[in-house]
Amino acid sequence: MSIAENVAAIRSQMAQAAAAAGRDPAEILLCAATKMNDADAVRQAIAAGVDCCGENRVQELTAKAAQGAYQGAPVHFIGRLQTNKVRQVVGRVSLIQSVDRLRLLQAIQAEAARQGIVQDILLEVNIGREESKGGFFAEAVPDLVQQMGNYPNIRLRGLMAIPPICRDSAENCKFFQKMYNLSVDITGKKSDNVAMDFLSMGMSGDFADAIRCGSNMVRVGTGIFGPRDYAKCHQQ
Repeated sequence: MSIAENVAAIRSQMAQAAAAAGRDPAEILLCAATKMNDADAVRQAIAAGVDCCGENRVQELTAKAAQGAYQGAPVHFIGRLQTNKVRQVVGRVSLIQSVDRLRLLQAIQAEAARQGIVQDILLEVNIGREESKGGFFAEAVPDLVQQMGNYPNIRLRGLMAIPPICRDSAENCKFFQKMYNLSVDITGKKSDNVAMDFLSMGMSGDFADAIRCGSNMVRVGTGIFGPRDYAKCHQQ
């Protein structure tokens, strides 16, 4: 299937999941996870109607941006961001989804202040408390949100999570529901520099479960572009 056909199929599945939850499919954004896909593939995904593109690697972000790959859609940064590469990302993406530690938050604030801009971000939550993943533990997030007024050049737009790999839908939904509840709790409290617009969770294998549990942004890579050729990547 072509990229356009894959996007249409994903949209159909998103609509079905939304309908099952009594939600409007139009309120759920499709972020194309473009890692290891070239500029032409990105352009095809945008032409097919994805809402935004998400890059995992700074090197790919800068290379594809130079080729005009993202014209027609916002670009987000969705991978782990090293503090020494913050300057290459702040101001170049509309949203940094993967703010997973306090030091990174501080570095983004410093760079955004240097540029005289306000950078939109999501806080990444380690909802499964996995040692192999970054992110704030859920219990630390509400206090951190209350401190966002200390970061005048950052606007918090919501939360992001990559839950543990689960064997069944019920296990998936347990983590997704925890994230939704956390988001609702934060939304109910007024905080400076905070607008809880996005709950980004769900990828190619579990986005339908995420939508049923309240996600309004899913990040899909393989489902749109097909399996990534990691061997080809290592050869480059």
